[in-house]
Amino acid sequence: MSEDKRVAIIGCGAMGCDVAAIFLANGWSVEATTREESNWERRRERVQASLAQIGAPVAPARFRLHRTAQDIDWSRVTFGLESVPEVFELKRQVFAELDALVPPHVPLATNTSGFRISLIAGDCQTAHRMAGLHFFLPAHLVPAVEVVRGEKTAADVAEQLYAIMAGVGRKPIRVARDVPGFLANRIQHALMREAFAVIDEGLGSAEDVDTAVRYGFGFRYVAAGPMLQKEFAGLDTQLAAARTIYPSLNNGTTPSRTLEQLVAEGRCGIKSGRGFWDWTPDSARAAVQAYETTLMAAADLLDAEVPAAGATASADGSAGHDR
Repeated sequence: MSEDKRVAIIGCGAMGCDVAAIFLANGWSVEATTREESNWERRRERVQASLAQIGAPVAPARFRLHRTAQDIDWSRVTFGLESVPEVFELKRQVFAELDALVPPHVPLATNTSGFRISLIAGDCQTAHRMAGLHFFLPAHLVPAVEVVRGEKTAADVAEQLYAIMAGVGRKPIRVARDVPGFLANRIQHALMREAFAVIDEGLGSAEDVDTAVRYGFGFRYVAAGPMLQKEFAGLDTQLAAARTIYPSLNNGTTPSRTLEQLVAEGRCGIKSGRGFWDWTPDSARAAVQAYETTLMAAADLLDAEVPAAGATASADGSAGHDR
């Protein structure tokens, strides 16, 4: 890459602003689009606030807003990222436009949490340079990002995006196949299905579920992921527990009745003022601030971690050791 590293972000809402902060904090220039110029000042303020949270200086000269993708000088762009709202047809429309507009050597990525990149790219002539980059909200505080290969994504494009993500301090995850939910959300939604089932069945309340995860098994995940944690505990123990518990786990293919009812009643969480809990603007602001403060503390702990001495992972994911 040239010294003038530049990302174009198509769609600069909350996610786009936080992703912009990641790149600005690492010396990149950012060209972003938001159609309504009346929103530009709020977008700049959001980016500045995100930079402040991660201790990076404000870089107004390297952050430029445009109305449309046509207003960007793509000859100077290292790669492009679509970050419009999670509406499938809108994302398809943006990619069809970029397919024709952007020089073919510039990699393009979609920031989607579940749609298949292969379908978003659709009939694009340059689908080989299109991949998925799945960030997690809030993107500037959560280190992980999934790098998803579509059916037509060239291997070197996926590796280039992986290197870019690592270069801006992310923890990239290679996702080898383009399936709904990719890798992380498949695991997350398996947990959420069982969490809602627990509530549906009256086994516990929302508070009980959160306490069990935060102060029980979830507490350990900052120190070790689930596979390493079971390596510590013993895979034989995991096998025995699986044989006992799995037959009774929820394996439904439709959403929880509790979830359906809450949404039907307009109880969508903080954004509607009510979900499992009631929220005022002040209580919502305090909860989000506490959440983000804890995320930053967890990120500091992860930055200081020391890899297990002598242990490596074999190509198939099984345990191996240096010889």
